[in-house]
Amino acid sequence: MKKTPLENWIIDKTHIKDRNRMALEEYQLNKIKETIYYAKKNSSFYGQQLKNIQVEDFCSLKDLQDIPFTFPQNISQNPFGFLCVPQGEVKRIVTLNTSGTSGEQKRIFFSEEDLELTIDFFRYGMSCLTDKTDSVLVLLPGNAYGSIGDLLKKALEKSGIECIVHGVLIDPEEAAKCIEEKNITCIVGIPMQVLYLSRAKNVVFKRKIKKVLLSTDYVPKVLINELTYKCGCRVYNHYGMTEMGYGGGVECEALNGYHMREGDLYFEIINPDTGEALENGQYGEVVFTTLTRCAMPLIRYRTGDMAAFSSTSCPCGTFLKTMKSVLGRIDNRVVLEENQFLYLRELDEIVLSFEDVIDYKAHMDFGDRLILEITTQSCEVFKQVKDEMKLRIQDILFHKLGYESNIEVISNHENKPAKVTNSMIKRKILDYRKRGFKDETYL
Repeated sequence: MKKTPLENWIIDKTHIKDRNRMALEEYQLNKIKETIYYAKKNSSFYGQQLKNIQVEDFCSLKDLQDIPFTFPQNISQNPFGFLCVPQGEVKRIVTLNTSGTSGEQKRIFFSEEDLELTIDFFRYGMSCLTDKTDSVLVLLPGNAYGSIGDLLKKALEKSGIECIVHGVLIDPEEAAKCIEEKNITCIVGIPMQVLYLSRAKNVVFKRKIKKVLLSTDYVPKVLINELTYKCGCRVYNHYGMTEMGYGGGVECEALNGYHMREGDLYFEIINPDTGEALENGQYGEVVFTTLTRCAMPLIRYRTGDMAAFSSTSCPCGTFLKTMKSVLGRIDNRVVLEENQFLYLRELDEIVLSFEDVIDYKAHMDFGDRLILEITTQSCEVFKQVKDEMKLRIQDILFHKLGYESNIEVISNHENKPAKVTNSMIKRKILDYRKRGFKDETYL
């Protein structure tokens, strides 16, 4: 088994002499100190937030626990307070919308140097699964300068690999035609959209596609199994978010979890309630600190994502950390009763196991009624799967609550076309019972 290419890349990037955790963590500690000095000097937010932090007293990474967290709402309330370069040096601004909320938008700034760092990571990250014999189809936005598709294309071109940036999937016929004409062997895309394409154009998908990289949202296990065993693909997962500079970690050939972008980012797993660091193997909230960002460094940024570091070494033999697959967002759930929750990921494993389903939405309505709106390839198919799906979900809720729940499974075919949601917004289970809830977008 090939060791992750990220190891040699990080060794070259950090100039550490020894291939071990101690050497890498010494580099990370020094870079964190530099980042704090830089942010305190150039960012009005961190100038205030970190004014009492004396980094010269830091002796180990454990000392970072004395640094206050940065929250998403801090960026929403004052994005320019994080900016550390003149506005003229900002080459890309990304405005992030939050599904199902009326809160303020987040704005993330990138300098040219920041974009080049991401291209560099994408180049080596994609080498985990591709080589010069591949042609890659990117089902992500790519028209704008510095967009994720644009950066992926530039990264793959540096490796001599053909890359077609198709954009977010809208028309499966058009995508299938591109796969045939360009002899595509690898697809990078949003999990639900790749699943839709594999089901809508199954013959082409099985015949041509050998590798898949899934990114931007939670990846259900049922999706991985279907692409692996029914389509014959090797399925790799990527973890990242815009605030990280798009890229955070990617799986190696072992398909055993993400190896992290440790030369540019420092990751922690914390108890989301207490903020305390958790041991390897324990699930909690992902927190990261940027080590090399120019325009908008972030220090101990709370992502809201749930994951854990592996307590065992990766079979590929790297000394880099391995993060287990992210379980989605901590708040992507609805309350059933006190200390009992229903997570979107639980619904995914049931709803998406029905191969005629290509998309769905879920929300909790008044009267504690769970509503599932299902998109299938035809109304006739919906009638066939509706009752069995309802029973299987009922079993989960009965196990949690001890009594039968009110569930309604409906079709969207009456007023909407049977197509997958063509959006980059992460899917979310919504709770209409909350007063003041504003349904701006969902899924």
